[in-house]
Amino acid sequence: ILQLCVVLGVIFVLLKVAQFYQKRKKLVKALEAFPGPPKHWLYGHNHLITTDKILNQMVSWGEEYPYAFPRWFGPALPSLVIHHPEYAKSILGRTDPKSKVPYKFIVPWIGQGLLTLDGTKWFQHRKLLTPAFHYDVLKSYVALMSDSVKVMLDKWEKKNTERKSVELFQDVSLMTLDSIMKCAFSYNTNCQTQSNSDYYIRAVYDLSYLVSKRVQTFSYKDVFYDLTRKGRDFRDACKLAHTHTEKVIKERKMLLSSEKELDKIQKKKHLDFLDILLCTKDANGVGLSDEDLRAEVDTFMFAGHDTTASGISWLLYCLSLYPKYQQQCREEIQGILGDRDTIEWDDLGKMTYTTMCIKESLRLFPPVPSVSRYLSKSVTFSDGRSLPAGLLSCQVGLNIFAIHRNRDVWEDPELYDPLRFSPENSAQRHSHAFLPFSAGSRNCIGQQFAMNEMKVALALTLLRFELCPDPSKPPTLIPQIILRSSNGIHLHLKKI
Repeated sequence: ILQLCVVLGVIFVLLKVAQFYQKRKKLVKALEAFPGPPKHWLYGHNHLITTDKILNQMVSWGEEYPYAFPRWFGPALPSLVIHHPEYAKSILGRTDPKSKVPYKFIVPWIGQGLLTLDGTKWFQHRKLLTPAFHYDVLKSYVALMSDSVKVMLDKWEKKNTERKSVELFQDVSLMTLDSIMKCAFSYNTNCQTQSNSDYYIRAVYDLSYLVSKRVQTFSYKDVFYDLTRKGRDFRDACKLAHTHTEKVIKERKMLLSSEKELDKIQKKKHLDFLDILLCTKDANGVGLSDEDLRAEVDTFMFAGHDTTASGISWLLYCLSLYPKYQQQCREEIQGILGDRDTIEWDDLGKMTYTTMCIKESLRLFPPVPSVSRYLSKSVTFSDGRSLPAGLLSCQVGLNIFAIHRNRDVWEDPELYDPLRFSPENSAQRHSHAFLPFSAGSRNCIGQQFAMNEMKVALALTLLRFELCPDPSKPPTLIPQIILRSSNGIHLHLKKI
């Protein structure tokens, strides 16, 4: 019996080795049309990349290997990295791509929400939630956004910001969380002023860091990861994040248990995000399950504040480096508002130059530096090269950061120049050269919300402060799901 077990064990191992070899051979053959940097047989390219250099490394490889190149995470885990708009169009223009790796690492955190769903269920949820971003709904949010921004600016005024620089990202994150809570969840919070209320921000930061480390190395199966220190840290941070969202859902459900309140909400012309989730029923009168409900709340709680915080922080940093552009924005805003210190809906559409500055900041510092797709159908690119479907271990990664710095598309791509986005300069640009909100059917559902909040935050900030960089603390870019700085973003704020 022992000998038989040994023989069977050896046969099993040999079959697994043969299976692995065939799988790897198939992957290598599928990707042989796409030259890339030399790889190690075991590590792939992991040993060549560090977190603080990964963004520039991808741009550098993109210049050496046009359009796309393979990036190996191990002996049998490749990703085809796309860094050209024509290739991006071939992927994002399709109706069948499914979001898979690396989003699987996020599922324990935000569940199966709009970011991670695919197929029919994704389409149903997207259709369900689209009315939450209707023109009339967004219009009512401008005053709420303004209130949140003013709380942040009041905090900055109390600090001696001229001599000692302010780290923006933490304060901006609390502000955008305050804003999304008021707008999408009708939930008033004092998260900006109560020192013990930033636990959710810390949890999101920890989760972003831990997920990004897993994505970059594709380390561990779940069963092994859960046993590691990082796995335990991940579970603890998930509990903190879920506690926050569950509190919001519970309080709104209690409110809706009142028939009077329920009737009032259902009579509203446009429901907010959480109203839609709680009140909508399907043809059989069945609403979203508790699991689906929490997944969407977790998704929008994270995506609705963290990405916008990144966009606003990098925008303020960009304008601090260019006093001329900063002053032109300020003068435009002063011309629109006159003596007012409040922003109204109609003001946003008049901020022409300010919008160009925002877009140029989003080009250089896209809040989401990359997205990925798993192909359910084969794809043939514009130059004739193709990638077959069914490669379960192969994903297509769209490196938005590198696309925005592609020298074939952008002249002097490292230079901050708002005039790139003037009407005449934008007219002939490739449709997929600028992708801060992705594109196609799976583009960012909240992109107009984010643009509005960036305009409100910038306008009110420039009315109060002159922005100056802190040369002793330059930011170090790192991709942790969103684009952050490992040492924060520090500015001097001179009161006007």
